[in-house]
Amino acid sequence: MSVVVEPETREDEAAIASVNQDAFQRDDEASLVAALRRGPSFLPGLSLVAREGRAVVGHILFSRLHVGARRAPGLALAPMAVRRTHQRRGVGQALARAGLRLAADGGEAFVIVLGHPEYYPRFGFARASRFGIRAPFEVADEALMALELRPGGLMGVSGAIEWAPEFGQVSP
Repeated sequence: MSVVVEPETREDEAAIASVNQDAFQRDDEASLVAALRRGPSFLPGLSLVAREGRAVVGHILFSRLHVGARRAPGLALAPMAVRRTHQRRGVGQALARAGLRLAADGGEAFVIVLGHPEYYPRFGFARASRFGIRAPFEVADEALMALELRPGGLMGVSGAIEWAPEFGQVSP
């Protein structure tokens, strides 16, 4: 499958909502994306769509988070969604790789994801607990993962994650 990954545009907002609704079979993630888009944690260049032709078939969002008492700035990867008709065809991998590359090129230090422990390690994610990073709520250790985007990006980073307040409605 050939998809093009690029930053979202204002014209993509309805299609992004539709992709998230289709992928998750509920409205929570689409509502989360809309709320994050209006908040200070939104990073426009790190909200990406995957297009097949003109159709948006996938979306990934990276937003600002902080870790620990010193509030070390990093990124949250959430949500990532691919239309059910396009899953298991490399769209999610293309989105993740493009987003992580853009984040690293933009000087970001690290990314945190709460996700499938069988999926995200292929991009270099490891258990966040290995770095002393924890969620502010109960979560399976193997599901909370961190990725250093530059050498030393996680040096001295530890403590509880502070996600954007918009995540309060949906677990990231």
